[in-house]
Amino acid sequence: MSHTLFQQGLRVYWEDTDAGGIVFYANYLKFFERARTEWLRSLGFEQQKLRETEGLIFVASATSVRYLAPARLDDWITVSVELRESGRASMTLFQQARRGDDLLAEGEIRIGCINAATFRPARIPSSLLQALPKQ
Repeated sequence: MSHTLFQQGLRVYWEDTDAGGIVFYANYLKFFERARTEWLRSLGFEQQKLRETEGLIFVASATSVRYLAPARLDDWITVSVELRESGRASMTLFQQARRGDDLLAEGEIRIGCINAATFRPARIPSSLLQALPKQ
């Protein structure tokens, strides 16, 4: 079941493309990361502040991405974030990159909350869990 959709627009720059002039496949993961960061910010949580005040960071623990169509230099794309599942120490998100109505890539990303000093799993702060869209 999908939940509230967050969308972040971004421009494709020269540095995002490969020798063929299309977005290098791994850069979609960067685009997804940027959108997740802005999604958290829209919920009132900045990652640097979480690290400084709570000693917590989020890391990707699993990714699965399908590539469907190429994005090119100067394209304006929209990257979405949908919460699929949240637990005590991790969340599973579904993300898509689109150029207009064209679906370019989509993937499921699992992010875990860890202690920044020990890199061991940690509980997601209750204030963040409460801010998440209801499942």
